[in-house]
Amino acid sequence: MSEVKLAAETRTEFGKGAARRIRRENKVPVVLYGHGSDPLHLTLPGHELLLALRTPNVLISLDIDGKANELAIPKAVQRDPLKGFLEHVDLLLVKRGEKVTVEIPVHAEGELAPGGNLLEHVLAALPVEAEATHIPEAVTVSVEGLAAGASVHAKDITLPKGVSLAVDADAVVLQVLQAQAEETAGEETEGEEAAEA
Repeated sequence: MSEVKLAAETRTEFGKGAARRIRRENKVPVVLYGHGSDPLHLTLPGHELLLALRTPNVLISLDIDGKANELAIPKAVQRDPLKGFLEHVDLLLVKRGEKVTVEIPVHAEGELAPGGNLLEHVLAALPVEAEATHIPEAVTVSVEGLAAGASVHAKDITLPKGVSLAVDADAVVLQVLQAQAEETAGEETEGEEAAEA
């Protein structure tokens, strides 16, 4: 898992006006919380934070005002709905060796059984518990040869060492749906035959 170092500054101004001023300076207002401590209001460089957040569950090493170093993972990210820039980010304070609950992306690989069936991601991300400094970026699941009606449950997914499920083991993660196009084509043929009669 990647660790990204970012310089953070504490902020004392709050509210919409202050947030707009921060964003005009290409920075992002951030709140760091966790471990029962008071929330810490920070600003982070916008571009560097945007790049860091491209990695799911990235571990961020914060250099706060050049005095303190803290580790954090992103917990909530607010983006502008039209332009996509970062409006606000909540970071969760973590310690090395500590277990955290996060969601990791599920990637499917392989070809389904012939028939034009569809693969549905019931859970796009899998809730797991992992050490804060060893969060897997994603899990890969083989769907090779699965036919319509087949499902992949959480318990069927092989997790890296030290990572455990934080969801019901019987939860459906992926399922194969029967293709509907063929049935529709068959109904049209029957309709045409009835019209000709």
